[in-house]
Amino acid sequence: MADTIIAAPPARVAAPLRPGYIAAAAIALAAMTVAILGSSLWFLNFVHVMSGALWTGIDLFMGFVIGPVMRRVSLDTRRAMIAGIIPRTLVLMPTLSAITSTSGWFLAQRLGFLDLAYPQFWWVIAALGIVSVLTVQGLGYLLPMNLKLYFEIQKPAPDPEKLKRWMRTYVRVVAVQGVMQIAIIVVMARFVTGF
Repeated sequence: MADTIIAAPPARVAAPLRPGYIAAAAIALAAMTVAILGSSLWFLNFVHVMSGALWTGIDLFMGFVIGPVMRRVSLDTRRAMIAGIIPRTLVLMPTLSAITSTSGWFLAQRLGFLDLAYPQFWWVIAALGIVSVLTVQGLGYLLPMNLKLYFEIQKPAPDPEKLKRWMRTYVRVVAVQGVMQIAIIVVMARFVTGF
């Protein structure tokens, strides 16, 4: 009697994009569009500050609270946490960064910050530089890494060393994002309080 090897069925990979999250992002982008096209400076400022606070707060929480916790939990717990967090942040974080940056640009334009003379204009350049780095890190590294992590944990036997290595780098990048967002808050405080 020959030994028969029975292969395990392929893992069911749940889609990380959820319709409800996409709908919420569309509503948020519509609110940003209304704020930009509307005449209310207060509403545009609210959209910019609120989305920036959420973006910064979530990044700081992920980088300095969730990240260290995830490094110390079991693989099963880490899998459950990643499976719960990534579908929620996959759409949320790019949406928040896009709304914060775009509404900030239009707010700066309305408030005349784009017409400042030097040396005050260096603050505008600093804000644009920080936002550019945050965007490149977010869309160029964090978003693809979210997907890699998500699909790896969906496998029946994910590679724990690969997950550990990816998470270590991921948490460091999120921590850098948090520090850079604190830097941009310093720049924004300069705008608000005058030069």
